[in-house]
Amino acid sequence: MAVISLAMFASSYVYDSVGPLAKVLADQLRFTDSDIGLLQAVCSLPNIFMVLLGGVVLDYIGVRRAFLLFALLCFAGAALTAAGPPLSLMLAGRLIFGLGIGCLSVAANTGIATWFSGERLSFVFGLNLTISRLGSLVAQISPSWAPWAYTGWRMPLLIAAAFGALILLAAVGYGFFEGWVSRRHTLGGTTSKIPGSGWAFGRGYHWAVLLCVAFYASIFPFQTFAQKFFVEAHRVTSEQAALLVGLVTVVAMVATPVFGLVVDRIGKRPLLLVIGCALLTPVFLMMAHPGFPLLVPMLLMGLAFSLVPAVLWPAVMLMVPPQRLGRAFGLMSMVQSIGLTGFNLLIGWANDASGAGPVNPSGYTLGLLLFTLASLIALGFAFALRHHERGPARHGLEYPAGSLPH
Repeated sequence: MAVISLAMFASSYVYDSVGPLAKVLADQLRFTDSDIGLLQAVCSLPNIFMVLLGGVVLDYIGVRRAFLLFALLCFAGAALTAAGPPLSLMLAGRLIFGLGIGCLSVAANTGIATWFSGERLSFVFGLNLTISRLGSLVAQISPSWAPWAYTGWRMPLLIAAAFGALILLAAVGYGFFEGWVSRRHTLGGTTSKIPGSGWAFGRGYHWAVLLCVAFYASIFPFQTFAQKFFVEAHRVTSEQAALLVGLVTVVAMVATPVFGLVVDRIGKRPLLLVIGCALLTPVFLMMAHPGFPLLVPMLLMGLAFSLVPAVLWPAVMLMVPPQRLGRAFGLMSMVQSIGLTGFNLLIGWANDASGAGPVNPSGYTLGLLLFTLASLIALGFAFALRHHERGPARHGLEYPAGSLPH
């Protein structure tokens, strides 16, 4: 659990390292918002295909070997990004990192399902998310704890490359522990080479996938531009903007394991997904008003970002047999990557087309409306999943973890 979470902690830092650097890249390298959006979008682009292939590979070679392979890609990509510019070289680095991070997440989720099950599943998954989001928090508030690094654009990327090396170290540690334990005990799930069969996951799984892509499209692309938006549209300092974005992660770190315990105890997963998506829908309209206190929408976003993941990913583990879990997570991550790639590009285009900036802060309104639309779509899919789980093809998502039907 520790080494899986350490890898996700470090990968989250590398993924989110572009957001705090956005203004520096714009000022020193003359990158446009479209360029910055592309740096983030290109991480998701390869996962449109790679995570699906990675899930199949994982089902066949096991978590240990797959984890190490994907960690190598993450480290190589982070190092190459720090070697730029030109922009094309940095994009190549982010592309390679993207090849690894999506599959690394699939391997981590499958590893958790391998080592933990039953009554503790949602809590353990929530705890892993908390540690992972600590990496995002450390990246998001990095202008506060390392202001000396942000006098230039390269040092923050070198710090991200060091975190990439930490991913690789954690993968080596996981391989050691799994090998040591598996020689003494029999592990479940897909640790050994157990080829899965089939791609039929059921309608409930597909509602969960669509909910996933719409929900995360409302969160991660917003974080790419959030600090720049807060500084230019709400006139806060760079340090305050970093802390506001970090607040979402802080709330999620504390609340996600708590929500996991609640889910394991009471069930009602579809209803909780509806509540989580509903919390997100008013957030972006609140921020469209310059005088509105930013603390309120960021707290709501943090609660939504805690509740939905604490329910959604463990629910997939309940809907899919262990031998096909790798490809199920791969397919889910593939569709999510399509949404993240498209939305990062769309928001970057919307900001540039609207002339968003310090002279024209209202130019950010179009992007905020697009985020609101995505959150409403996620809410609609949450209702669809709840309706499905009340029918004859349900998967028992309404039940507490200790009383799941067999």
